[in-house]
Amino acid sequence: MAVLTFCAFSQYTFAQETATTPEKYTAHNKGKFFVTWGGNRANYTKSDIHFKGDDYNITIHDVKAEDKPKGYHIDYLNPARMTIPQTNLKFGYFITDHYNITIGVDHMKYVMNQNQIANVSGNINLPASEESSIYNGTYNNTPTEMTKDFLQFEHTDGLNYIHTQINRVDDISKWFSLPNTDKFQINLTEGIGGGLLYPKTNTTLLGKDRHDEFHVSGYGISAQAGINFTFFKHFFIQGELKGGYIDMQDIKTTKSDADSASQHFAFLERIISVGGIFRL
Repeated sequence: MAVLTFCAFSQYTFAQETATTPEKYTAHNKGKFFVTWGGNRANYTKSDIHFKGDDYNITIHDVKAEDKPKGYHIDYLNPARMTIPQTNLKFGYFITDHYNITIGVDHMKYVMNQNQIANVSGNINLPASEESSIYNGTYNNTPTEMTKDFLQFEHTDGLNYIHTQINRVDDISKWFSLPNTDKFQINLTEGIGGGLLYPKTNTTLLGKDRHDEFHVSGYGISAQAGINFTFFKHFFIQGELKGGYIDMQDIKTTKSDADSASQHFAFLERIISVGGIFRL
């Protein structure tokens, strides 16, 4: 009888303790919505850029390009000027505790290194009345300086990668013996995705007027890995490395429909962002 009484009392006490210990908010993610905002630095591989029009058809080989960082600036916080720096915006929703789906925009900037020497192949046959007709001729891997009169080429407003992504998130707080993840939590995240390139390309080729409007130019695929630090359940800082491949087959360069460019290259982004996460 005493044993039965002790067992019953123990079960009652355990049930009370369980009932009075609420589950942590950070224990489950399913159904949570989040948004992130941050900045990036980017690197690009060399690429061949093919330009074609009524009077020219040339390929410039192994073109070097860099990003165009703004640095720490109030423009990152000003919605009216938020496309001036290199920024990243992302909205996401957890479909399970470990997996979420995101939609985002990586606003990178791509600027061809001016005055570099690059090999050019193809033909230029501009009317003799045009000033740039001095470049007329046949090029066969001909080393050519990329002066402003010959070519200025950049996606600076910008190299906009509009994508969707699926990501996995794992809480690794226990690795560091963190006692209360509702106060501070550490997560690892990895993901893969793809989407469209919607750049505003600023190009001056052989003195022609530039197009200078947003245009769907191609597609991209990417993969990322990062670490997330969540504070007080709802706020976080996240660092990511993202690599990918961009293929743009329809870059608008001038006002003429006959003029266009194409290129493909790989990229690597380093991203730091802040965000909030809430249950709907």
